[in-house]
Amino acid sequence: MSAHFDLVVVGAGPAGIAAAIAAARAGRSVALVDDNPAPGGQIWRHGAHLPAAARKWLVELQASSVVPFYGWRVIDHPAARLIRAESGADCTDLQYDRLILATGARERFLPFPGWTLPNVLGAGGLDAMVRGGLPIAGKRVVVAGTGPLLFAVAGHLAARGAKILAICEQAQLGHLASFARCLLSDPAKLFQGAGYMLAARGARLHTGCWPVAAAGTTQLESVTLCQGSRKWTVACDYLACGFHLAPNTELAQLLGCRTAYGFVVTDDLQRTSVTDVFCAGEPTGIGGVELALIEGQIAGLAAAGKLRDAQSLVPRRQRKLGFVAALRESCTLNPSLRNLADEDTIVCRCEDVRHAALRGRASWRDAKLHTRCGMGPCQGRICGVATEFLFAWHADSVRPPVLPAMVSSLASPGPTRNQPASLSAETAISAHSKETP
Repeated sequence: MSAHFDLVVVGAGPAGIAAAIAAARAGRSVALVDDNPAPGGQIWRHGAHLPAAARKWLVELQASSVVPFYGWRVIDHPAARLIRAESGADCTDLQYDRLILATGARERFLPFPGWTLPNVLGAGGLDAMVRGGLPIAGKRVVVAGTGPLLFAVAGHLAARGAKILAICEQAQLGHLASFARCLLSDPAKLFQGAGYMLAARGARLHTGCWPVAAAGTTQLESVTLCQGSRKWTVACDYLACGFHLAPNTELAQLLGCRTAYGFVVTDDLQRTSVTDVFCAGEPTGIGGVELALIEGQIAGLAAAGKLRDAQSLVPRRQRKLGFVAALRESCTLNPSLRNLADEDTIVCRCEDVRHAALRGRASWRDAKLHTRCGMGPCQGRICGVATEFLFAWHADSVRPPVLPAMVSSLASPGPTRNQPASLSAETAISAHSKETP
């Protein structure tokens, strides 16, 4: 099946929701595609306790003319102005006049001995599991890594009854103090951070500190922490560990969008280097929900041709960029973290490639050819980010599928002369209404 829309938005987090609503308000036909079963992304996860602002956006989205493609993931860009999406055994081609990428970000993991043990989880991953019903009351949790997510996760887990034994931030105290001073210009964020710390119920904060090993027989039993020359072991049930976020830029790169320093390059109106392709939110710079919402609205309005309205929001975006710079500075990884993995530490979990096998390889491509690192189901989304930090490797190309896909989806010829070139937006709504929660 194929359907045509004025705009297709990929990603239903805050930026994608704001973009889709802004374009729909302007009278454009809009499709919103996301691989999750409901909108909200990772930050506004379905079923979680949502802030009032999130509920407002989600209610407006539900009432809008936006056509939802939830549970669909974009796997390919087989032709100009066309993306291919897959859901289970089904495949569809979405034709567009303009495309908005709001693909968000994922956690960055760094390998260390024991990081593959059960109950060693990403900070955001554990938080999502608890929001989904995982019992955490009474469990002993160490939260480690870098970035504001650590404090948010610690606060939420503590509110659900977890015992937060320690919050280990790899940044030094001076970096955190500089970041806190930046927040003085944004009292709402400052109060939010203070609220997370209060919710964590006095959990001990260790700066310049990170895990160096996790131990256990069948699952995590303890974690060894390092702070300068001091090392100590803490018995715990969970280690929530994430070293900030990495943007999801694979689709943008497949489309040919220019990137710099790992992010998609855009102008003031969120336009990328590819004509009629826009990008908003974390792929353009990790900046949080407020910035994502502003950028999404700018992208949606600009893509809908409402350039004056889009331009009016640019000053608001500019005022938020100081936070992006301060966050990037505070989350700069300590070079000592490159020494965490020993020879036997698994780096690529999908293909069981160990650190010793990667040492001496010249590049990401060389490592893939000789060890299959990055060739498993995650397509290098975990180990690729890790090896970029460990070895300064960079992917030299992005090829379809950008996510694991069925061979039948990749082989689909798309519309032919014997098929309609596209369905109307109204027909697409009917075709997908049974699949949309």
